[in-house]
Amino acid sequence: MKLIINGLEQELGVLTIQEVVDHYGLTGKPVVVEADGVVLQAEQWAATSVHAAMKIELVHFVGGG
Repeated sequence: MKLIINGLEQELGVLTIQEVVDHYGLTGKPVVVEADGVVLQAEQWAATSVHAAMKIELVHFVGGG
């Protein structure tokens, strides 16, 4: 399914937002997910289905200096 992830069209075989987060290796890391303009709580990811052309923003935090 084609999704827009952080502004880039991606072809992913996923069904939920949780699977998107897993695909990018962000599970268990501090991450904010916005789907079609709505910020989702981590508890909502597994129950939120994705659809073709869905716009998803993944913002994760990294340490460093």
